Amino acid sequence: MTQTIPLAIIGFGEVGKLFSSQFLARGDISISVYDLAFADADKGPAMLAAASEIGARVASSPADAARNARVVISAVTASSALDVAGEAAGYLHQGQYFFDVNSASPVTKKNAAAKVNAAHAKYVEGAVMQPVGGIGIRVPILGGGPFAEELAVLMNGLGMNVTPVTTEPGRASAMKLCRSIVIKGMEAIMVDCAAAAKHWGVEDEVFASLNQTWPSIDFRDLAQYMGERVATHGVRRAAEMREAAMMVEDLGMHPGLAAAIADAQDRGAKKK
Repeated sequence: MTQTIPLAIIGFGEVGKLFSSQFLARGDISISVYDLAFADADKGPAMLAAASEIGARVASSPADAARNARVVISAVTASSALDVAGEAAGYLHQGQYFFDVNSASPVTKKNAAAKVNAAHAKYVEGAVMQPVGGIGIRVPILGGGPFAEELAVLMNGLGMNVTPVTTEPGRASAMKLCRSIVIKGMEAIMVDCAAAAKHWGVEDEVFASLNQTWPSIDFRDLAQYMGERVATHGVRRAAEMREAAMMVEDLGMHPGLAAAIADAQDRGAKKK
C-alpha cells in the first residue's frame, strides 16, 4: 500500500493553487492549504471553493496547515516571506522542511533561514527560474541551504524539478534576481520602445533596424510577447524587481535601475 505524503502550502495564489492541484492529481499526496485571503469577504469564497474542488484541506491557520506536514511550502508574496518564515519558526516541528519558493532578496532568504533553522526545522530556499503557469510543479527551481540536496531528492520524487546549487542560503535567489534584472529590464525597455514607435508610426523601421543589429531576434514578436507578459504578470514582476533593488542596495550599489524597472512593470500591468 502506497503511503500518502502530507504537504502544506502557505499561500493559495497562482503558485499555491497550481502546485496543490498537480500534487493532489498524483494520488499519493495530501495537501493542507492556508491563505490570509480565505477570511476576506470578497476573495475568500472563490478561493475556498477552488480548494474544495481540488480536494485540498482548508486549514484554519498556518500552524494548522503544517501540523502533520512533511514539507511546508511558502508561496506567499516577497514582502510577506520573512514574516511567514518567522511565524513558521514558532510552530514547525523538529525535522520538518520549510521550502521558501518566494522571489525574495538574498538577505531576506538568509534571515528567513536563520529563523527557521534556529527552531530545529530545515529551511530550504527555492529560486523559481521560469514562469510557473503552464509548467506547475515541474518548473525549474534552484535549491539553496544545507538541506537543499535532501529536500530535492524528496520533492523530485513527487514530481518537482529542484536542483540543489548551494549550501548557503541566499545564493540561489541571487542567481535568480541577477538574471531577473536583465529579463524584466528588457521587458520594460521593449514595452516603452514599442509604445513610442507605434505612436510615431515608425515600428517597421525601428524593428528592422534592431533585427539588423541582432539578426537572431525577431524584435516585433519579442515586443508583443514581452508586452503580454508585463500586462499579465507585471504586478508580481514589479514585486520581484523591488527585491532585486534591495539586493543591489545591500551591496552598496545604487538601486535606481532595478527600482525603475519595478515601476515600469507595475505601470504596464493590467490591474484587476
